[in-house]
Amino acid sequence: MQLSETDIIKKNEIELTEVLSALWKGKWIIVLLSAIFAVASVFIALSIPNTYKASVMLSPVEDTDGGMLSNLKSEFGGLAAMAGVNLGGAKSNKSALALQVMQSRAFLNGFIEKYNLKPQIMATEGWDLATNTLIYKPNVYDTQQKKWIRDVDVPFKPEPDVQEVYEFFTSNNLTVVEEKEKGLVTVLITHYSPHLAKQMADNIVSEINDYMKSEAITEAEVKIEYLKQALAETSVADMQKIFYQLIEQQEQNKMLAQTQSQYVFKIIDPAILPIKKAGPKRALICLGITFLGALLAMGFVLFRYFVLNRR
Repeated sequence: MQLSETDIIKKNEIELTEVLSALWKGKWIIVLLSAIFAVASVFIALSIPNTYKASVMLSPVEDTDGGMLSNLKSEFGGLAAMAGVNLGGAKSNKSALALQVMQSRAFLNGFIEKYNLKPQIMATEGWDLATNTLIYKPNVYDTQQKKWIRDVDVPFKPEPDVQEVYEFFTSNNLTVVEEKEKGLVTVLITHYSPHLAKQMADNIVSEINDYMKSEAITEAEVKIEYLKQALAETSVADMQKIFYQLIEQQEQNKMLAQTQSQYVFKIIDPAILPIKKAGPKRALICLGITFLGALLAMGFVLFRYFVLNRR
């Protein structure tokens, strides 16, 4: 007798009670595999080294220029435009620019090279609390000869290049959080060594302030030189007045840059030596691996019951 389509569907339909019955019959397999994964998860979690996170909170330093320039623009704007002198447009935001510079490839690679951080970032796998020393990967970096020995495929070289270092550092070590509503910036550095994390957090803030200060001084000197040359080439009294005041403004900008140690960012909450680890979350790792083991075990039991046994 030929079965109808409805009968075929009912025949092949798997009821919930049958699934639960299959799981109950294979309960010892599920328990055993879950226990194996649980034990393995403990060893995996313990093998992952601790990481520490140092943070420094910053407040952007407000721009102090603009007042004299606004007065000049309102008083001599038309005359300056006729003479081809630009008295300025939109107000510059040096802190926003500094944020972009601080996360740029050129700045970060220069920072890493200056403090010789490449081996400490790219070749470490842990930190020894007792001796306060970094643990290096023996197949990556030779600490005795200070030489890169890692085995990589072409076009990579044993020593990481600037792009590789930049991508690794921004993905694993550096985090910049900007709170625009509060006007605050937090720089976080993560590393195996809490001491190195704090040093890098302190140094990167100092370096971005020094970098932006140097750029501002150089820019002011270039403008002063140009304005002095333009002053020597004009005989119009009003234009001379404009040039004198613009030169004075640039001299003030240069002086402010030279005298401000915290030129772009003011430290609100300095970095401290982190004592508590930031990671890894070992409890979550163990729970996740154990749960995965239980799912795989249940999948195996159901597959064996509904597929292999029926065949």
